[in-house]
Amino acid sequence: MARTDLYISMEIFEINSIYLLISSIAIIITLLYASYRDYKERLVAFKTWYPMLVVGVPIALLTYAAVILADPRHAIGYIVLVAVFCAMFYFASAYLHIFGGADAWAFIFITFLVPFYPLYPITGVPLIKFFPLTVMINAVILNLAVPLGLLIYNLVRRNRAPLFHLFTCYPVPSEKLTDSFGFIMEEFEECPRSEENPEGLKRSFIRFGASMKRMVGGTRRMYTGDLKRFPQEYKKELALYKKAGHVWISFGVPFIIPITAGFITAMFFGDILYVIMKCAGIFG
Repeated sequence: MARTDLYISMEIFEINSIYLLISSIAIIITLLYASYRDYKERLVAFKTWYPMLVVGVPIALLTYAAVILADPRHAIGYIVLVAVFCAMFYFASAYLHIFGGADAWAFIFITFLVPFYPLYPITGVPLIKFFPLTVMINAVILNLAVPLGLLIYNLVRRNRAPLFHLFTCYPVPSEKLTDSFGFIMEEFEECPRSEENPEGLKRSFIRFGASMKRMVGGTRRMYTGDLKRFPQEYKKELALYKKAGHVWISFGVPFIIPITAGFITAMFFGDILYVIMKCAGIFG
């Protein structure tokens, strides 16, 4: 097999695959635990990553060393990719606020620890044979099931809202608001009571553009977890939410869960997008 076909060389793969497999198993176990913590508490402590780092870092360093000795030119290419991806995930989290901190660290550690495919997946490998890229693509695709599920849920429950909110949000009774996880997707303002508005409450949805602008700009968005932890600081808001009867909040499976699913599918199945494109005849 040519060096540029799948791995830098089959000899390197045969020598290091068992070690990368051990590292990958440690990562999967850690990700499963992190997914559980993120689902229950929406919080993943940094120490959660310690077990997989203890196992994975020595294996990664040995793998990089072996690849550099076997083929320095191709090794440099992979190392540059690793550095670019790690920097990209950090920037997306710290400055663009696209990822949470735990999500970014998960991607960064996966990228550093397992840059090569630990197994030959059943559907083969994509044209760009960089394992972390496949993990990221699979995670994003699998996460798309969430808005479709929300749309079905809202249509079945006959919840009325702008189309964007039907895909991304759901209404929660005010008394259960602090037991839920999500960002408040409505704005409330008291107004004079009338026959049309006996509650004396003006409410409006936060539009998609405004929501994205706040997220990227780092503007503080109202988070239900803060309402639960700091009720004294949000007395006014809680009173308005109680008056409203129900509040629409954003919903999303903690992204650690799609990352975990993306890692497992990348390892055993392969690149979902590449398979879709092959089935569509794009790659013959």
